[in-house]
Amino acid sequence: MSVTELRIAIIGAGQISQSCCKAADKHDSATVVAAFDPSPGRLKELCDEFKIPTACSSAEDMLALDNVDAVYVAVPNKFHAPYAKQALEAGKHVILDKPFALSYDEAKAVADAAEANGKLFMLGMNQRYRTDSQKIRNLVSTGRLGEIYHAKAFWFRRSGIPKLGTWFGNKDLAGGGALLDIGVHLLDLCLHLSGNWNPVSVTGATYTKFGNRGLGEGSWGKSDKEDILFNVDDFASALIKFDNGATVTLDVSWACHAEEPNRNDVHLYGTEGGASTYPAKLFHYGAEGEDYQVVEDPEADIALEHADRFHNFFNAILGTEQPLTSVEEALTVQRILDAIYASCASGKEVRLD
Repeated sequence: MSVTELRIAIIGAGQISQSCCKAADKHDSATVVAAFDPSPGRLKELCDEFKIPTACSSAEDMLALDNVDAVYVAVPNKFHAPYAKQALEAGKHVILDKPFALSYDEAKAVADAAEANGKLFMLGMNQRYRTDSQKIRNLVSTGRLGEIYHAKAFWFRRSGIPKLGTWFGNKDLAGGGALLDIGVHLLDLCLHLSGNWNPVSVTGATYTKFGNRGLGEGSWGKSDKEDILFNVDDFASALIKFDNGATVTLDVSWACHAEEPNRNDVHLYGTEGGASTYPAKLFHYGAEGEDYQVVEDPEADIALEHADRFHNFFNAILGTEQPLTSVEEALTVQRILDAIYASCASGKEVRLD
């Protein structure tokens, strides 16, 4: 493939789709050539803003185009796995944002389709690409923190529920709420930074305390309000245990009473040092006679200077980079998410081993 021939199509013209268009505009080898959305207004707005030449009347018509090499799936969660699988079976590479799917079985079917058709499938977990995240991952991988025995991941929003009355808050369309929207980001980042991908048990709880009362709305989302029932979690908490004895706690909210409107981080606790990620900081003992060291913006190699999931996806197709996310890791995250909801439903620990 020539470096000028990577042609991208987008399924979904919501707010998140703009990120792919902006990334393609900045990339020397990628161009968005087609888009589809069931809303004619949203579709026209996206195509006009980013000069996308082909507005398709259906996903099937778009996937049948010979001048499409790869597809970005940017639709409500219910349709993530079906559209991703359909695109892979049409011979297209696929990038999909979180959550992977509404269940592990759905996610595994997508993974199998990617393997069967010899196409790249990548979950665009954007928090991994942040410069601070890359620095902490480098410090962990080079042994600066020693053995990581515990990690704490959290994202608390005081009023951050995506547009009330839309699909975001409905279980049938979204599958879940805060856990699948922002919890998945911090969970994935936590496992990526620690390098631990062997969970053995999960205990979780979810709560719906604000959105169902019409409270806690934020500014995200372009979907039209349809007075759709809000019946997903706006708060979730979990304890995850791993085969080496390590533990992770995860706490996320779309809405809760809190001093700060937004607070998120991943804290790593190791035998030789600790770290936080928003922003990157390193904690460790100083040399003999020195004070304890709190190192802001520690020096560490950055593997991907572009710090962008779409550039990584484009470059992986072109053969100049390796994907920062793997299908196997994405499936592990999906198993944990499923287990959190299952634990909440049963009130019991869920074993994964």
